Amino acid sequence: MISPAQIQKAAEVLRGRIIRTPLIQSPALGRLAGADVRLKLENLQETGSFKIRGATFKILSERDRIGIEGIVAASAGNHAQGVALAAGRAGIRSLIVMPLWSSISKQEATRGYGGEVILAGHNIADCIVRAKKLAKAGMTFIHPFDDPLIIAGQGTIGLEILEDLPDADIIIVPVGGGGLISGIASAARAIRPDIRIIGVQASACPSAVEALDAGRSVIVDAKRSIADGIAVKQIGGIPFKVIREKVDEIVTVDEDTIAEAVLMLLESNKILAEGAGAVPVAALLSGAVRILPGQKAVLVISGGNMDTPLLDRVLRKGLTGHGRIMHFSICLDDVPGALASLLTVIAGTGANVLQIYHNRGGAALTIYQSQVELEIETRNFEHITQVLHALEQSGYKVDPEKNRI
Repeated sequence: MISPAQIQKAAEVLRGRIIRTPLIQSPALGRLAGADVRLKLENLQETGSFKIRGATFKILSERDRIGIEGIVAASAGNHAQGVALAAGRAGIRSLIVMPLWSSISKQEATRGYGGEVILAGHNIADCIVRAKKLAKAGMTFIHPFDDPLIIAGQGTIGLEILEDLPDADIIIVPVGGGGLISGIASAARAIRPDIRIIGVQASACPSAVEALDAGRSVIVDAKRSIADGIAVKQIGGIPFKVIREKVDEIVTVDEDTIAEAVLMLLESNKILAEGAGAVPVAALLSGAVRILPGQKAVLVISGGNMDTPLLDRVLRKGLTGHGRIMHFSICLDDVPGALASLLTVIAGTGANVLQIYHNRGGAALTIYQSQVELEIETRNFEHITQVLHALEQSGYKVDPEKNRI
């Protein structure tokens, strides 16, 4: 198990070497939950996630044992960047094995922090196997989560939370391999034994939930997830033991709710969180976690490293899920002014046209017709109903197959 003394030592080592991230109040989430909700913003770390804590403590603790070949790690992004930066600061060579599907931006960020990148394998497990082979050849392997020193480094977040909010009632934490919640739970329980620790996973990859059900760490069938940073098919052995003893509950959230959480953090709190970092908010939005009136809850926003193309898709999904975007198709007579008349009706409802595609050559159209596909910005689902009613009242027939709300 991870001792309080280990975590305290980690805090001393990390002081001045990492950012002591703020704990801020979220009025929007507080109104939603009917309680005092705070956000621990690990997305503000230099590498954009909490991983720099464990990587720095591990490397500095074992610096004298690391050979001239340097260190090797396996990661899809956040651990890679944390290890690369920590190793570079310590003057140590780092080699990171990343999955073949790793985003170009995360590869380049890792290189930018001084790490060498090898692309190999279709998942993190494959990358870990490759990294361990390199370790046998003389490099020092740094596990992303199944390591006491890594866990102790992440546990410093728990110390900071209770230093800033000593009477916190609940801490809600993303769960992937389990290193983050293990560290936070170990630190927080030592200070406040009655504090509730709740983990959140993407339902697409519920490895901790299934491990607890099975009574042992198991490999799960994982689907692709917006929360790719916590899409770990098997939690670590050490984290499993800590979770079983010190964590009250692990809940899951679906992809739509994660997208809504990313959108809410950006719009209501001006915070950019990656999918994995937003799952505690998703747990509140879905009702998977409920906070009692008057309680103080801390949500750990573990990272903010989301690729720009993915961010665009996630935000659009979140907007659509809230009735903020409407797609539909209408067949028009191909005569002058027909499109202008349609847009006038839409403008009269207060909706805003985002995109328009005017097709005059569809196989299902006569030579006197054109089809218009529109994407419009709306306020909510009630507003969408108003738009549909206005169109019908004006004699337009909305194609139900294209009316994607």
